[in-house]
Amino acid sequence: MSMRTAKEHLDTILDELKVAQRQRVPLAEAVGLVLAEDVTAAVDLPGFDNSSMDGYAVQAASLEGADREPVELRIVGELAAGVARDVEVGPGEAARIMTGAPLPAGADAVIPVEQTDGAPDGVVTCRAAVAPGQFVRRRGEDVRAGTAVAWAGNVVGPRTVALIAASGHAECVVHRRPHVLVVPTGDELVPPGEPLAPGQIHDSNSTMLQAAAVAAGATAEILPAVGDDDDALIRALDEAMGRADAIVTTGGVSMGAYDVVKSALKDKGVDFVSVAMQPGKPQGFGHVIESSTRRRVPLFALPGNPVSSYVSFEVFVRPALRRLMGLEPEVRPVHPAIVTTAMRSPAGREQFARAVVTRDAAGHLVAEPVAGQGSHFIADLSRANALLVIPAAVTTVAAGDQVEVVLLDGEVCS
Repeated sequence: MSMRTAKEHLDTILDELKVAQRQRVPLAEAVGLVLAEDVTAAVDLPGFDNSSMDGYAVQAASLEGADREPVELRIVGELAAGVARDVEVGPGEAARIMTGAPLPAGADAVIPVEQTDGAPDGVVTCRAAVAPGQFVRRRGEDVRAGTAVAWAGNVVGPRTVALIAASGHAECVVHRRPHVLVVPTGDELVPPGEPLAPGQIHDSNSTMLQAAAVAAGATAEILPAVGDDDDALIRALDEAMGRADAIVTTGGVSMGAYDVVKSALKDKGVDFVSVAMQPGKPQGFGHVIESSTRRRVPLFALPGNPVSSYVSFEVFVRPALRRLMGLEPEVRPVHPAIVTTAMRSPAGREQFARAVVTRDAAGHLVAEPVAGQGSHFIADLSRANALLVIPAAVTTVAAGDQVEVVLLDGEVCS
């Protein structure tokens, strides 16, 4: 097999992928997705002049000097939010008003209820002057109808949803969330929770990869494990790929006699290569053809060792899913960190070591490699919150050296 760098393999993958098709979805389903077209306000925000306080709608001129000597105003009506009433306020008059209620005709300001006596007898005593426009939200002062409120390429978040909804829309057009099929392979696999016979193991990779796909923004499902049988794998893919935007297999990509993924798919559009990385040297990628529609579905063939499978997903599949969704950046950024322990790295292979990253008293990142760097150490993989990236040309790292790390769980606080 030809040898390529991790970047070369990722570039090969990304060059083959296009952003997913557009889809109009309810706003709640759009969160985390990328807008495929601009959203224009259908209404003014606010849609009418309204009060920003509970209080009394007045003519500001009626309260001139009220901060020096209280002024009494006659109550002529009451207005609540969501109710439009035919109330008009003249000189020397006031209307009780609630937050969000339409400003009545004739009024040009609101005095908060805290600056009054609460009008116990139909006359309100006001103890403060107000300026015209005070505590009034003017129509369209936030957004004018016909202006753009969100733009193609923006990621929809909770605040974007609020603005789009307030602007009169219940839906928006986004790039569709991809659906991922996770296909475990191997006769030794048993679903989690079921008893093990000699030589069997629980299938942890599938749940891990499903969770990783969901965390990346996709939806995902796990197919039943496929044994070491070429025909069985082909049948399983044929039956399921109609509902898939991407397929991720785990196991069966090395040089062994029972590497079913490689033997079944090497002549069906999947390219199997050796990547100069540790862990995750054996990789496969290509497009398989759905028999009924001839649709090309990208397939990622990942190694079966848990750490290799996870690192491969992080380095190759996660960026690919983000490409399909139009999300940027596609690759997690790297950060400088000081390594606490000396390490050795294989010559000619970029190492993605697992590490626990914290911040020192000065706020700098500090990386402590986990004890178990073998590709089967699931417990240490679970402990790690970062990948420590050692270039292929570097074979030794001393304690205190600066290295690059990829943070897996977001920002490190302490």
